[in-house]
Amino acid sequence: MSKEHVGHAELASFAEERVNLPKDKADEYRDQAQRLQDKLERYLDEHPDFTLKRMLLSGSLAKGTALRSLNDIDVAVYIQGADAPHDVRALLGYLTERLRKAFPNFSPDQVKPQTYSVTVSFKGSGLDVDVVPILYSGKPQWRGNLVSQDDGSLLETSIPLHLEFARKRKRAQTPHFAQVVRLVKYWASLQKAANPENFRFKSFMIEMILAKLSDTGVDFSDYPEALQSFFTFIANNGLQKRIVFEDNYLASDVPASNDLIQIIDPVNATNNVARLYTRTNLDAIVDAALDAGDAIDAALAAPTKQLTTYYWQKVFGSSFQV
Repeated sequence: MSKEHVGHAELASFAEERVNLPKDKADEYRDQAQRLQDKLERYLDEHPDFTLKRMLLSGSLAKGTALRSLNDIDVAVYIQGADAPHDVRALLGYLTERLRKAFPNFSPDQVKPQTYSVTVSFKGSGLDVDVVPILYSGKPQWRGNLVSQDDGSLLETSIPLHLEFARKRKRAQTPHFAQVVRLVKYWASLQKAANPENFRFKSFMIEMILAKLSDTGVDFSDYPEALQSFFTFIANNGLQKRIVFEDNYLASDVPASNDLIQIIDPVNATNNVARLYTRTNLDAIVDAALDAGDAIDAALAAPTKQLTTYYWQKVFGSSFQV
């Protein structure tokens, strides 16, 4: 591969300037989430029987894979109590009421139920915190039933185990695993904007694919090669092979399935995170990956800096400049 004009260093620089959430912003957002958590903990100290038991930062900010475009953060709240409803709409109303009790300084319009979560809005920064309820019955490792953002179903999960799964891959390839995740998520966001009807590619699915590549020995320290490995995996029918991890269960624990794409939650062997994806969705992902892979091949063979940049712009849009 020729990287005379655009190589690892240029992609790393582009990521810092255009892709990554700046550290000061990430720290600010984490601080705001921490203030919510601290308020809840103080309330729990005064009201030990309160049914909201724990609040944990989750999602891309907690994993260190957030993009510069981040405008809300994900937080999970564990709810324990026999009176907590299991119907999603009733559960969100229940959570809203208790968040307003725990955070009395917030006005009612700052704590609002949504379709599958409750949004807490900070007036000063304009940041929204999406609070997702988890029904907790005292299981170890903070396993509880999460309200799925896909369809509102209840799925067993563990936020601490998910975060440890991500940390393990980040430790194995620091800082490159997280950076390649962010670069691919940025590419996917451009694809979704260009094809909003058919292109779906959840960040969690991207993370799982890259985790599998990392686990099988793909070196992420060269970003052009790591990206090409990702797109080649998809182009070579990788999405029609079951992706499963044995961090928390055995592969044999995963039940048989006819789902088109099978990317199994590393915490819950019965949860295929891609179960709702259709043939149209799969074709859109594969077509986009083929185009990106071809563009990277062309970029690495291009004789001039101008032409190299042109091909990388097919992957990362017109904002890509070197």
